[in-house]
Amino acid sequence: MTSNIISRYSPTNEELRQFYIGKDIGDVPKPAVVLDVAIIKRHCQTMLQTIKQLGVGFRAHVKTHKTPQIARLQVGTESSEANFVVSTVAELETLLPLLKELQLQNRRVNVLYGIPLVPSQVPRLAALARQLRTTDHDLPVSLMIDHPDQLAYLSQFRELAGLPAGIFLKIDTGYHRAGVPPDMLNKKGLLEKVLQEERLRHAILIGIYSHSSLSYAATSPEEAISYLKTEIEGCVRALRQHASLLSDRELVISLGATPQVVSAQSLLHEDASLTPDAKVLKGLLRDPSALMGGRLTIELHAGVYTLLDMQQLATNAQSSGSFEEEIAISVIAEVCSVYNEGERDKPEALVAAGTLALGREPCKSYPGWAVVGNWRRESETGASRLIVERISQEHGIVAWEGGNGPAIPVRVGQAVRLYPNHACVTGALYGWYLVVDSSEDGEGSRIVDVWTRTTGW
Repeated sequence: MTSNIISRYSPTNEELRQFYIGKDIGDVPKPAVVLDVAIIKRHCQTMLQTIKQLGVGFRAHVKTHKTPQIARLQVGTESSEANFVVSTVAELETLLPLLKELQLQNRRVNVLYGIPLVPSQVPRLAALARQLRTTDHDLPVSLMIDHPDQLAYLSQFRELAGLPAGIFLKIDTGYHRAGVPPDMLNKKGLLEKVLQEERLRHAILIGIYSHSSLSYAATSPEEAISYLKTEIEGCVRALRQHASLLSDRELVISLGATPQVVSAQSLLHEDASLTPDAKVLKGLLRDPSALMGGRLTIELHAGVYTLLDMQQLATNAQSSGSFEEEIAISVIAEVCSVYNEGERDKPEALVAAGTLALGREPCKSYPGWAVVGNWRRESETGASRLIVERISQEHGIVAWEGGNGPAIPVRVGQAVRLYPNHACVTGALYGWYLVVDSSEDGEGSRIVDVWTRTTGW
């Protein structure tokens, strides 16, 4: 490359690596998004250990990061299964080489397309299923169903893929984004029609799926555990009410969200220290089949735990360190100007990072759009933390959280590290991640790799 500036979309992976690897994150074009792989590895390993000790299944959501590198860390190396959920077909296409590699390791792969099925995506999903087929009994791709009219697309999938689709029925346990209420699992004969599609070999019913982001409102592990208990009970109620149609079959209950699944670590404590809800939940996870006839398996799913963000830390789902120790994603931005001389009612600074660099996602724990890290800046003894208090399209206003304070301790041209409210949205604003490793250089400043991420649908 002849230029010292590269465009967002044109570089190849090799060009990106040649341009970035070895550089300090303070010396690259900004704004730029950075991932600390040391933190990611720690979060993924903790999750895998928790799932193993709880004795439940796990489905890794990849929509937060949209990279095969982190997806690989999410499923580890020990389990015979490698289950994923994606929010776009493009994510599944990006994962294809990894999925084939996992199959060569004799791991059973299943990827759930986590949006209720629409016809435009059927050919692409079927083509991917065909590429992942290894035996006549494979179900490498699963589809989400919550309306009888979606079943009309299953015959096309079967014809194009050469094998049936796995089916998860989407249950709404209170979040009201997608799905049917537990009491309406058989809405307009939905369940009976799915079983008819089974008889035609167009699909195989795997189980039911719930995702309750209500737990993002939690403020403690106990609250998050309570949400998870309620979610399981809703799913079981749905199956119980339709047990006559579902008798004598093996079904999966897939449920969770990062606050709930992270909080499930507390279930590993001695029973005497658990809350009543936690004790009930531990029993449900230990033996879900006792709740109704048939063989039930619990599968937890989560995704943003890999990176975390200010929204997730606000749930207090786990005993954690500082936001800089726990959040793996940050945005490097430059200070454009500083207003410490009475130009405004309070000291402020201007950074070249606004909505299109950070997203516009609020956080309940503070009135801002990102928190400014202590990375390479002076800290003020006794002062509150610096936050991005206001944003416009390309600009952010940095101020002290809570109002007035001393002069803002930054200078024009300085690089600052911003920790966003919502990792999923922030990551989506960039074409690639600059990867650092704080286990190697302490502060996580030297770029060791570049990971391109899926964009679009």
